[in-house]
Order: sequence, then C-alpha cells, then structure tokens
Amino acid sequence: MIPPERSALLTDLYALTMLQAYFEHGMIDTAVFEFFVRRLPPGRNFLLAAGLEQALEFLETLRFSDAELEWVRGSGKFSRELADQLARFRFQGDVHAMPEGTVFFANEPILRITAPMPQAQFVECRLINILHLQTLIASKAARSVLAAPGKLLVDFGLRRAHGAEAGLMAARAAYIAGFAGSSNVLASALFGIPAFGTMAHSFIEAYDDEAAAFEGFARTHPQNTTLLIDTYDTEAAAHKVVALAHKLRSSGIAVRAVRIDSGDLGAHAKAVRAILDAGGWREIRIFASGSLDEYALRDLIARGAPIDGFGVGTHLDTSSDAPFLDCAYKLQEYAGRARRKRSIGKATWPGRKQVFRRYDNAISSADILTLETDAQEGEALIKPVMRAGKRLAAAESLENIRARAAEQLARLPAELRSLHDAPPYPVTAAPALRALAEAVDARR
Repeated sequence: MIPPERSALLTDLYALTMLQAYFEHGMIDTAVFEFFVRRLPPGRNFLLAAGLEQALEFLETLRFSDAELEWVRGSGKFSRELADQLARFRFQGDVHAMPEGTVFFANEPILRITAPMPQAQFVECRLINILHLQTLIASKAARSVLAAPGKLLVDFGLRRAHGAEAGLMAARAAYIAGFAGSSNVLASALFGIPAFGTMAHSFIEAYDDEAAAFEGFARTHPQNTTLLIDTYDTEAAAHKVVALAHKLRSSGIAVRAVRIDSGDLGAHAKAVRAILDAGGWREIRIFASGSLDEYALRDLIARGAPIDGFGVGTHLDTSSDAPFLDCAYKLQEYAGRARRKRSIGKATWPGRKQVFRRYDNAISSADILTLETDAQEGEALIKPVMRAGKRLAAAESLENIRARAAEQLARLPAELRSLHDAPPYPVTAAPALRALAEAVDARR
C-alpha cells in the first residue's frame, strides 16, 4: 500500500474536476503558478522558507497507482478518458524557488511552477500543504533561536503535533531554523538530525526511592546521563543528584545535566544551580522544558535564569500563536499572457516574478518585487531548481540549509529580529510590475 502522504489522491476534489475540464477543452498550454504568503501573521516580522526538498520530491515521484486509477474509474465522478490520461500523468515542468532557509516577506513568491496547465494545476494542494507546514514551523522556531542566542534548543513537539508527518517535518524545519536537534527518532534516522532525550516521570515513580531511580538510569546510560528532577521536590532532588554524582564518579560516570519540567522554571533553576555549585558540580548543566515558547525563553533569559538549554514542544510544533499562514498558489500566466486575480483583499501581481534584495553594510535593507526579465540592483533570490521535471542539482544538505538560515537571520535588521511588532520591512513593487498589472487590467 502507498503511504498516504505519497498518494496522488492526497489532493482536493477540484484538482481532478478541473483536470477533466482542462483535458476536455484542450487547455494544455503552459501555465505559470506562484506560491506566496499574502500577509504576515500578527507578531511576525519575517518568514523563513522551508519544505522545498519535499516539494521537489513530490513532483519527481508523482504517479497514479493502479488502485488509485481504479478509484477514479469507479467513483462515478469522472470519465474513463480522464483515468487513461492519469495513467500517463507525470510532472514535466520547471521550478524556480527561493532556497530553503531564505528569509522572505509578504507577497514574495518562494516557489514558481511552469508547466502544462493540467500539471501545474494538479500539484497545487500538496505543494501548499508541504510548503505551508515547514515554513510555518521554521518561522516559529527562528524566533526561539533569536530569543535565546547561544542556548541549546531541542524540538520536543512530536507527541502534540497534528499527525505523524507534521511532527516529522516540524523537527526538520526547526533544525533548519537553528535548533540543535529533536527528540524525534525518525527525524534523526531520515535526516541526520541530532537526537536528544532524557527520561520520563514514570521511570521515577516506578521506583520506591527517587535516588535509586536516578542511579539506575545513570548506570544504564553512563554516557548520556540527564536526570529529571521535578517529579516530587525539585530542590530536594538536586541534593540527591549532588550525592549521586560523587558516588558515580568512582565508576567513571558523569551526570551531564538535570532537567526541570514544571513550576517556576527560573526560580527552580536558580535554586538548583546554587545547590549544584555548592556541591562542587558546576559542570552539571540545567535543561528546562514545559509549555515553553519564544516569549517564555525571552523572559527567562531576561530574569537571568541559569538555564543552559530548553526543550520547546507544543507551542513550536503547532505554531500556537500563529497556527496558519495566509498563503496561496495562484495563476500568473497562461498561454503566454500574464494573468492576475483582482478579488478584494486577494489581488495578485501578474507575470513571472523575481525578488531582488538590497543590503546596507551587509544588513538587508529593502526588497524589490519585479518581473523575471526586469534586472534590478541587489541579490536575485529566486533560483532555477528543476527543468522538465528533473532536478538541476542533488538535494542540498540540511547543514548547508541550516547555515544559510543562520546567515539570513544574522542579516535581518535588529528590529525585525525582536519579538515585538516592528515597522514592516520595505518591499516595493517595481514600475515594470505595476505597468504589467495595469496592462492586464486594461484587457478586462
């Protein structure tokens, strides 16, 4: 059986109804669609592009299986001719995109599809699904990275992510944004993301004695001993860790860290740090988790909480304060003529576009949104990545993407890097783009 996320039927019904109409009316000329975000969510000053690798993989491998074709034939909704067309369906178009890890802003396309209309239209739903999730989570994760510079950040969100694929791709997106790793084992196996984990409260509770639980775990995992100390009394447990650390040293076992998962994390961390230091264990680090987000990290750091690392889970993997992006995949050109939507509040810019970024002393200063053919001063952000359904280069390594994201975040103006609402970053539509929009409108 095909995994659901790889099924060609993982799409909206209108993708198939339009496909039949396009085929019946011979509308197979070249179409150009672009994916973009109409407006930034409240509290967001920028977004971070992610998900391109999975989008390209989807386009390369898109096929209708025999079972899927049988469903199309037996649904009573489509002609047998459509099923025959789908049996030969392959994506054979071109793709231009901003590389993953690129900072972008409202109305800037991060992906462009150029292909025969049936192909370009059919891939809409799944492309939005892929790009939306990872971009949403990468953008959220970047805010924690900026709020807690130099701290170890780990994705802890799998268990509350909205499904298996969401949890897996959230780990990938968070790593791109600068997280050190994830508790998600499959993300480590598939993507090489460092895996982090400690222990459960149930392990402590299953023992009659907390100190015995600590020692049992440490002897089972002598190379990676992080002890969870808030099951009963956090400060009392810290004293037990001090005594145990001295005992374990004779066996060559070092307690690396303690984890606090509840209560006033800042107050507990200060008390625990004092206990560990007084016991001669300054090298034991403190790791905190428990309903954290970028705002909590900022506040804990501002309070001077002696916390070395954070597990960020539910709020990250659900992007709780901004759970969706107002994104779209819209037709910009068909059969050689520019097109644009003019719906109130949802108007689009026509044509194949490029984004040029300008810098002032290496800091991003302004973007120009224009036509692909209208060269402007600055760095062109949209690159060719696929031609005739084939990639132009091997998949980029996550480490390269991660490095790009770090560089992009470092080049943001200081006000955009904060968690406060900042004046919008300047994105200007070039005269050539405005002129084309006027020309398209004049045809109506």
